[in-house]
Amino acid sequence: MSFVAALLPVIVYIFVVFELDSFAFLSVKKLLMLVGCGMLAALFCFGLFWVLDAYVPEKVSDFLYPVLEELVKLFPLAILARKKRIVFFIDSVVCGAAVGGGFAILENIFYLVLGEPLALGTVLFRSLEVSLIHMGCTALMAAAFMFVVRLEERFKAKLPVKKADVAMAVMLLVTPPVLHALHNSLHFNPVIQFAVVFAVMTGLLIWTYQYDGDMIHRWLDRGLDKQVSLLQSIKEGHLGDTKTGQYLMSVKETFPPEVFFDILCYVELNIELSVAAKSRFMMREAGLDMPLEPEQKQNYLAQYEEFMILEKRLDKVARMTIAPVVKFYPADRKALQDLLAECKAS
Repeated sequence: MSFVAALLPVIVYIFVVFELDSFAFLSVKKLLMLVGCGMLAALFCFGLFWVLDAYVPEKVSDFLYPVLEELVKLFPLAILARKKRIVFFIDSVVCGAAVGGGFAILENIFYLVLGEPLALGTVLFRSLEVSLIHMGCTALMAAAFMFVVRLEERFKAKLPVKKADVAMAVMLLVTPPVLHALHNSLHFNPVIQFAVVFAVMTGLLIWTYQYDGDMIHRWLDRGLDKQVSLLQSIKEGHLGDTKTGQYLMSVKETFPPEVFFDILCYVELNIELSVAAKSRFMMREAGLDMPLEPEQKQNYLAQYEEFMILEKRLDKVARMTIAPVVKFYPADRKALQDLLAECKAS
């Protein structure tokens, strides 16, 4: 019965978070793989701490071990973020909670097998609390790395980076290890401790969600307006009406006419696909997830195929010249991947 009390809260937490994934970012297979990554992280930490126990005093370990745990759990999430698989808040919560949940499962088993016998109620509240700490902290660390990748993309594209965004990323990287360390070093009534952990984690996740929502709206509103204006100017033959169009006109004489025509087609397809992907994202956010018509699916897939053909046809100089215009940030890539996946689904 103790094993049920120790593991059931973790499984319930993971299931609840998985159900929040309205965009079906994770399949059950991928979810289980991330839970497995969390369990491997717990196994690694168990071996590491077993070695360090001979050299690290207990008072130091209460602060050091939680920091190491968060860094180890961050490893698979950092890979996903670098591959642009974590670009929205819900992605970071689902992936981080899965890894943290896997870690909590194995840690709870270790405590039951190797620790002193505990009352059933204590086991239950400890599982509720520890699971929330691991899943919440890891979700926040995943969100932090998501912000870092976004800022890196903006820096590479030579776009302005807000100091508030940098501060948010730093705060999210620092806060989870600190909270975890305080949790491990401060011990009091299990019920009160669970209530405190729940309140703090919920508050931080809500704050991060709202901040992420603000960043997404900036990405949608400002980016979409500029893209629609440029697309309209290209279709009407008035490139000089926009700053981006003026830039394209300034490099016109650099290329042969047929190459410049390919460049315009490439830019136009990029904008059309990006606008379509963002529009679908906005509809899902608003709860209006109406299925695409078969003709629309075929059209988007044909546009993407033509886009890739043009990308291969353009040489390196041409691609570098239009790089400031054709920008695919992590959010753009994720939105486009979702659109293409929807079009390919039968």
